[in-house]
Amino acid sequence: MTRDKNVLALRTLTKGNVWDLQENDIFTMWAKPDKDDAVSEHGRHYMDIIKTAFDVEEVKVDNPDVIKKYEDRGMRVGIIPLKDKEQKWAIKKRSINRVTDLTYENIRHISAAKLLEVIDRNFGGGWDSLNQGIKDIIQSAFDISTTTLPRERLRKPGGLYDIKVADGFEVLEIEKGGWVEAIFVKIKPLSIKPKVSFGLDDLSNDDADDDDADVDIKDDYYKEDEDDTMPDDDQLTEESYRTTIDEDPDSLSLDATEISENEEDY
Repeated sequence: MTRDKNVLALRTLTKGNVWDLQENDIFTMWAKPDKDDAVSEHGRHYMDIIKTAFDVEEVKVDNPDVIKKYEDRGMRVGIIPLKDKEQKWAIKKRSINRVTDLTYENIRHISAAKLLEVIDRNFGGGWDSLNQGIKDIIQSAFDISTTTLPRERLRKPGGLYDIKVADGFEVLEIEKGGWVEAIFVKIKPLSIKPKVSFGLDDLSNDDADDDDADVDIKDDYYKEDEDDTMPDDDQLTEESYRTTIDEDPDSLSLDATEISENEEDY
């Protein structure tokens, strides 16, 4: 995944883009904040966002032996001034190893190959073994399709397997007896939501002249259509009624059907 260069400012941190960062980025942002970062005022808020993607521990005993124990756990130790006090912190990016680690914030920060690796760790149960909540998170960022076939048919030349791979899908194969479940995964492109305006009154003069200005949608839902008005009773004629029956009127029998005595009882 490509890191968003605009994230390297505390004021732009969100629970989504913080997953683009690594441990060194956190220390760099805090050591050299932008003039608009307001660290002293919003430092605790920034730290709460960082904790959604990183394990963060305050180093309360600052000596080499303690710091080495943090480093042995894969954590990086550095200074983060919080509330105008310089304090050492140990930070480590959280791993996404299980399906329960997936969230709407981090799902777009892993590759299709990484996603299949995580799914494969879910006891080998396949796509149907995931609960609906996890499926919804995954499908918010990835196109998913599955098929279960005998192994000799799965990779039939020109079949679904070849079509999906040619279209850029990653594939996970899960053995199920003599059958194989194939899970095809491809990242969805980011969708751009069109902006809609419900009146030109909200547009400035500049926006009204701009070719990219919001589209005005005219609401005629309650406008009476001349063709929809009902005629007066005096205007109703034989021509006012139509039928969808194409039968010849002369062929239609108007004779009543004879009813038996048994039927009359009902």
